[in-house]
Amino acid sequence: MNRPSAAARGRLPRPRKRFGQHFLVDRQALAAIADLARPAAGEAVLEVGPGRGALTRVLLERLDRLVAVEIDRDLVAHLGRELADPGLHLIEGDVLALDLRGLLAREGATRLVVVGNLPYNITAPVIFRMIEHEDIVGRAIFTLQREVAQRLVAQPGSRQYGLITVMLRLHAQARICASIDRSAFRPVPRVDSSVVEITFGAGGVAVGDRALFDQVARLAFQQRRKMLRNALKGLPALADAGTEALEARSGVDLSRRAETLSLEEFAALTEAAAEIAQGAATAPAGGAGEAAEPEPGEIEA
Repeated sequence: MNRPSAAARGRLPRPRKRFGQHFLVDRQALAAIADLARPAAGEAVLEVGPGRGALTRVLLERLDRLVAVEIDRDLVAHLGRELADPGLHLIEGDVLALDLRGLLAREGATRLVVVGNLPYNITAPVIFRMIEHEDIVGRAIFTLQREVAQRLVAQPGSRQYGLITVMLRLHAQARICASIDRSAFRPVPRVDSSVVEITFGAGGVAVGDRALFDQVARLAFQQRRKMLRNALKGLPALADAGTEALEARSGVDLSRRAETLSLEEFAALTEAAAEIAQGAATAPAGGAGEAAEPEPGEIEA
């Protein structure tokens, strides 16, 4: 026989380890996050993982309309019972599978402001999903583990600088707005947190082929201890050209490692790889950059 859920039994749902749940309870921190999430005209607010509803309540004090998506069915039942607010549209589901464009259309808005306290295990997937929808996501206000927040704003050459830093910076600008001590959460986590504001559509450089940029960056950081000369050997765009051609065209020293490159240098590698691939595609049958051997009877110019 199926047991009734915690919400159905009238008890406060307990945090689940598999969802990485740590609920923010500090009123001052909640108010600061809600103030950052204030939408402009035409924007709808989406809360990711409302949990027991602490931030949801503060947001509803400031907003006429709020959409919230929660994956935990017990928490959905609890919120449905405790927050009977006509301005709240509560969705049971996974934000990683949520149809953001459909949601935006149903809300009659042009862009989204996304806000939430993200567990560590879904931080990167959620951020990359926001990047995929940068044309409709204006800003994101995320509470993250402090170490992850520092990675988002890290500079080249630092230990925190990595793939997520580079990929986010291509599409957006991030800034740390506040620090939150671990004691502000229940249950208390082992780490402190930071509130980060991400503004999409404000990337640092223009890149013609973003899929190729993604390939270059991922290969570079997959083997971050290796020199770029070795890490980028498998780049499909290079075909038979080799990394020597990439170094010559980009002007980037490939004896360096990925964490030392700026966004502009990753862009230069991408553009050089695209030019090499285009040259290979348009080269005559006799070889890239070389004239084919003349057939008997042909006259050379």
